[in-house]
Amino acid sequence: MRNVSNGTRSKRHALALLVAIALAPISLITSARAADCPREDALGTSRVLEVDPATYPRVGLKSFPQTLPLQDHEIVLTFDDGPTPGTTDKVLEALAAECVRATFFMVGRNATDHPDMVRKVARLGHTVGYHSWDHPHLNKPSTDEAEANIDRGIAAVDKALHGTASTTPRTLFFRFPYFESTPELLDVLEKRGIAVFGADFWASDWVKMTPEEELKLLTARLEAHRKGIILLHDPQQRTDDMLPAFLRYLREHDYRIVHIVPAAAKVVSDRTH
Repeated sequence: MRNVSNGTRSKRHALALLVAIALAPISLITSARAADCPREDALGTSRVLEVDPATYPRVGLKSFPQTLPLQDHEIVLTFDDGPTPGTTDKVLEALAAECVRATFFMVGRNATDHPDMVRKVARLGHTVGYHSWDHPHLNKPSTDEAEANIDRGIAAVDKALHGTASTTPRTLFFRFPYFESTPELLDVLEKRGIAVFGADFWASDWVKMTPEEELKLLTARLEAHRKGIILLHDPQQRTDDMLPAFLRYLREHDYRIVHIVPAAAKVVSDRTH
């Protein structure tokens, strides 16, 4: 065994303390690798972050000046606009094959139509957030009308997931459709303790392209940013077809998955590195 000097140990201890202080606003949960992970070489979920909306009321550099304090080569996977039977199932299969957990921002109308899918996403350990009732341009109506649409979406998702509807969200994560917010709506959600998620970059998967073209575009953006919150859409077939190859790319290039949960949640990641 290599000897380590007291000075080296002190430096390492100081560095570890600085890292802990830097990450203090967001609690860090690490866990032992779960026995149900089917593959020894799976990408896995590196760590779980408990996000406090009081400290991070809005994140994502495409929309806001602040994002989550991710380290180099750490990414958060998020999926919008579901749940949709078939396509969401395929995304869940790809994530499960690599023991990866993600966050799904769900449209309330879709959750009402497919409550079993909402429960399936949660049962597999993913985080369920909110994405309005019917995906409108929320910067167009009055603030009261827009908030009513947001609340209807929250109630629909929570009814599908928990059996009871409430405008007080169980998960304090919301993403605006099209990233179209207003200062008034942002203030309303911040006062209600709801974190608003933008993204740091995305795959532009709403644009017509092949899965191979999407993979090339997404990996190029990933290498330019090296970390961040990624936006994808589970109802997009091209994304569903691209996802297994993207997860392999992450594993082969030493990227690490971070799973976000609300500060009060207690979720254990499938795997640590």
